[in-house]
Amino acid sequence: MPELPEVEVTRLSFASRIAGARVSALHMGKPLRWPLGVSPTVLVGQTVLRVRRRGKYLLLDMDHGVLLLHLGMSGSLNFAPTQGPAGKHDHMDLVTTLGVLRLHDPRRFGAAVWSESEHHEPALKLLGKLGMEPLTDGFELKLFQQGLKKRSAPIKQVLLAGDVVVGVGNIYASEALFLSCIRPTVKAQKLSGPRVAKLHTAIRQVLARAVEQGGSSLKDFVSAEGNTGYFQLEASVYGRTGLPCRVCGTAIKQIVQGQRSTFFCPACQKL
Repeated sequence: MPELPEVEVTRLSFASRIAGARVSALHMGKPLRWPLGVSPTVLVGQTVLRVRRRGKYLLLDMDHGVLLLHLGMSGSLNFAPTQGPAGKHDHMDLVTTLGVLRLHDPRRFGAAVWSESEHHEPALKLLGKLGMEPLTDGFELKLFQQGLKKRSAPIKQVLLAGDVVVGVGNIYASEALFLSCIRPTVKAQKLSGPRVAKLHTAIRQVLARAVEQGGSSLKDFVSAEGNTGYFQLEASVYGRTGLPCRVCGTAIKQIVQGQRSTFFCPACQKL
């Protein structure tokens, strides 16, 4: 599933190329997770002003509204001067004067949703409860500490929930917890101030490094330019069950939390 780094890498790979483009057509294929919400003709003639990201959503700001895109479980975007005929799993073509933005999504959990603005429905419903953005100045340590103190669930589950800090998905939660020497099963509210500070720093470091490396391509993720990511090649714990810890040599363990696999080093992450 594309997580925050993959979505940010996708944004960076086409944002500057589509900015200023005028929409000439929008072709929608099979129904996605949520409906577009308006006739595709509403977008025709509008200009793409910029492309932003909120959590795992991409926001295409236009003259009179915003198009929200979500990659779902297996989706990807491709932006090119022209596109061939849409295939079985191509569900959106945004045709502009600078190129065609295509959403490819074999499992159809992705979405393309139109909203009058970020502060109107349905955007408000989709974005309104998201937590702090970890790669911005808005990710304040004090607010992070306050959010964790209110949560009795295991810290890994709290990170995945996205209402305290957004976009720290399964891969990067495991990696950040390893970097901060925190066991994924410890209750969030039990973490001391210094340990929360270490985790706060680790989240920033792990996500920034993942963006640098083009994200993680575990299955089929590619950017809007068709490039794969390489972060998974340097992961410390994720996907390394039974292999020696890169720090202490202890075998990496795998457990299941909330139906998701969690990876950790039982020696480096004692508490």
